[in-house]
Amino acid sequence: MNFQRGRQKEEPEINLVPMIDVLLVILIFLMITTTYSRFSELEINLPQATSGEPADRPNVIDISISATGSYTVNRTPVKNPSTEGLSSELRAAAANRPDPVIVINADAHAAHQSVIAVMEAARLAGYGRITFTTENPR
Repeated sequence: MNFQRGRQKEEPEINLVPMIDVLLVILIFLMITTTYSRFSELEINLPQATSGEPADRPNVIDISISATGSYTVNRTPVKNPSTEGLSSELRAAAANRPDPVIVINADAHAAHQSVIAVMEAARLAGYGRITFTTENPR
């Protein structure tokens, strides 16, 4: 039984304005609370190390890298600064000593590639024990 004969049924309507308002509030909230970091703003603090008296190790090969990129192996200048040249210098410095320790003394302003070249030369020569020197804090 339909008691409202003359009236037409109202069509249900979806009002999108409140939903859009809620979505905009959520979007604004996310924009405000999100932090944007740039890779160039990454602050890196390098560690400092303190050490006692250096131990007397006869199986050590010292490699020094200057700021200009020149190399010395056990205080002898390297004539061929390529990776293969450094590798042959390391083999000659090791002589017949088994598994020497490679100690890299790099200047603070030396190129990163120079240090990587020494590490690659040590790998080519078959030496896996590599260490770096540090400076005690003043």
